[in-house]
Amino acid sequence: MEKRKLSFWQIWNMSFGFLGIQFGFALQGGFMSRIFQTLGASHDDIPLLWIAAPLTGLLVQPIIGYMSDRTWHSKLGRRRPYFLVGAVLSSIALFFVPHSSALWMAAGFLWILDASINISMEPFRALVADKLPESQRSYGFVVQTLVIGIGTWVASNLPWMVSQLGVSDAAPQGVVPMSVKVAFAIGAIIFLLSVLYTIFTTSEYPPEDMEAFEKEKQKKNRFIPDIVNNIGNMPLTMKKLGVIQFFSWFAFFTMWSMANPALTEHIFNAPAPIEASYDMSVLAQEEAFNVANTTFQKASNLVGSAMGIYGLTSMVFALLLTFYTSKRNINRKYVHMGSLILGGLGFIGMYYISSPENLKYCFALVGIAWGSILSMPYAMLSSSVDPKKMGVFMGIFNMFIVIPQIIAALGGINYVSSLIGDQAINAMLVAGGSLIIAGLCNFLITNKSAISYQS
Repeated sequence: MEKRKLSFWQIWNMSFGFLGIQFGFALQGGFMSRIFQTLGASHDDIPLLWIAAPLTGLLVQPIIGYMSDRTWHSKLGRRRPYFLVGAVLSSIALFFVPHSSALWMAAGFLWILDASINISMEPFRALVADKLPESQRSYGFVVQTLVIGIGTWVASNLPWMVSQLGVSDAAPQGVVPMSVKVAFAIGAIIFLLSVLYTIFTTSEYPPEDMEAFEKEKQKKNRFIPDIVNNIGNMPLTMKKLGVIQFFSWFAFFTMWSMANPALTEHIFNAPAPIEASYDMSVLAQEEAFNVANTTFQKASNLVGSAMGIYGLTSMVFALLLTFYTSKRNINRKYVHMGSLILGGLGFIGMYYISSPENLKYCFALVGIAWGSILSMPYAMLSSSVDPKKMGVFMGIFNMFIVIPQIIAALGGINYVSSLIGDQAINAMLVAGGSLIIAGLCNFLITNKSAISYQS
């Protein structure tokens, strides 16, 4: 089927739902560790508490990709039914996460939230490949990254913004502050509304041969054999991209899980107070704990705002790429390589700075890497796989995202960091090294159609 070129606003409309998805991911990535710490977790416990995120991705995304490839709804099309279901479930989970009263409850809500976000996310990736001719693929994924950057920056700043409006950062021991609860509620609303916007403003191409499509659907479900077969027949370029993704996502999982404990302690000198260190039956000790806890919560707001810089930078980077790729081809390989190396230097810089003011420069470099991670690998992948299997391959490709996160959560971060020392900030050095290795792995990519679309 000959696909017509779409205008910027048509691509914007089909990508707008990612604003909400990224609100969910940014609030989760920026503030779940803070919630865990508020509920009493030590920084050594945090990576394991995060294991819900990659495990649900590993299970959910291939299934959703496979199912959406075999779906056609007369009104909602192929991918949009999954956008809708995921958005509703995610919004409900986002609202309730900060109301958790125990660690097990927060970890459980993280399972639900991440699974729900994943139901929406991978079909959005596949939609770009479904709708756009190959000459616009880089452009489409870059526009999607632009929307993601906006969502990351705004969502990361939400608790700070809400706090500036007068909502309290103070809370009793073991209770998440109201500023975080309000921020998550706002995120839930934006998630749902932005996905609905894409559903109502974007159409999808029907299967080229509807009769053949229906016959295929009626065949005995071969989900597991088909998934195994597709994994075994992955294109070589996809496997090489998987190596790059492994080190890239190990780095970013390290940031999401460890940036709050590392930076509140190392940069702001405001670590989370440990209840066992205070005699809460003594009024002066209780007041000291509350002062330390409020200081930690305010520092966490500032860490979240600093993390928002990487979303802002990725947005600017994506905007520049949007203008450039709308007229010209780019060398995806070298753009991705340079971006990842810059991001790695940003992480390493966090170890050496002492002023919170300089943190924004580090996250600015991280944002360049993030902007590239969200676009270049998918653009290279979409030029290397069978379009009829785009959904399932996008889901399988997610394995290269979630496996490093599972390894990181099960002790990878703690083990590698301990080789450097026992300070939480060492995790940022690990993230930096991992991202630089990912950048250098781009030398593995040799497929010319993946490196730059050939008309």
